[in-house]
Amino acid sequence: MTDPGPPQPRPDHPYAATLDLERRGWYELAVLVRSLTPEECLVPGYQRGPDWTVRDVVAHLGTWLAEAQVQFERLAVGTYDGHDVDIDALNAAFLVAMADQPWEIAWVQANAARTMMVTTWYGLAQPSEEAAWWIRKAGGDHYAEHLDRLRAWVAELVERRGHPVG
Repeated sequence: MTDPGPPQPRPDHPYAATLDLERRGWYELAVLVRSLTPEECLVPGYQRGPDWTVRDVVAHLGTWLAEAQVQFERLAVGTYDGHDVDIDALNAAFLVAMADQPWEIAWVQANAARTMMVTTWYGLAQPSEEAAWWIRKAGGDHYAEHLDRLRAWVAELVERRGHPVG
């Protein structure tokens, strides 16, 4: 039996189109990373300065998904205090927090964070500018910022299988 994942939005849901964009972006990311071995997910080269692996980009996305879920909860219960955040500082903190985690932990964390974020997001019945900001920061737009490079890096890693380095 397959996991049904987060709920599918009703066609009249205020975020239906954006939820669909997020879902399509996540599924593309999942297809890409699942085409790699766990060892390939730990090869530096996705990004240089600092060196990032596929694990690092997945952990990066997963931690932003987790943060968005927390902010959606705050929106829902009236304790939200704005998105005045230092993105670079959060990126650095998230990278440090996930740096020593094995690939499997980073992947499970990202999937769990996404499921929780989408479920909480789905529960937001009224659109707001604040919710839209977090949706852009953590969802489909954020995936799109990374997918072109991820496609290229995955293709390079797969190509290397036929041409051992060293």
